[in-house]
Amino acid sequence: MHTGSCLCGAVSFNVSTELQPPDACHCTTCRKWSGHFFVSTDIVTGALDLSGADKVTWYQSSQKVRRGFCSVCGSTLFFDPLFHDWTAIAMGAFDAPTGTALGRHIFVSEKADYYKRRLKMGFHKIKPKLQRNWLREILRHAVLLQIFSVYLV
Repeated sequence: MHTGSCLCGAVSFNVSTELQPPDACHCTTCRKWSGHFFVSTDIVTGALDLSGADKVTWYQSSQKVRRGFCSVCGSTLFFDPLFHDWTAIAMGAFDAPTGTALGRHIFVSEKADYYKRRLKMGFHKIKPKLQRNWLREILRHAVLLQIFSVYLV
């Protein structure tokens, strides 16, 4: 049994089967929808138990596909091809561990120009100084956001 949810918890799900190796879709539509390439695993409809379905908003992105997101927090959750018996679930929505590994990249010809896809994708360590500067910038923006939110209310 695998579990997962959106960021705020309004939508949650259980999957009763093992997860298939996920796909990383680099198509323009998935990138615009998710903010980067979209990584998901396909789940047979009967194996998905969804709670908070009333909080899922569906966007019909084509005649054959709709995409689901949480109407409360906006989390990208589901890719639902209308004429198939499966739904793809965003890997980022699953609680760890998932017990799977990336299976393949699709629509790579449409990938964004700001990254290079390598056959052996690994993780790169952030240099400590760069990491400190990055965290400092995040904290600075958080403080500014709090200051400006007082004036917006």
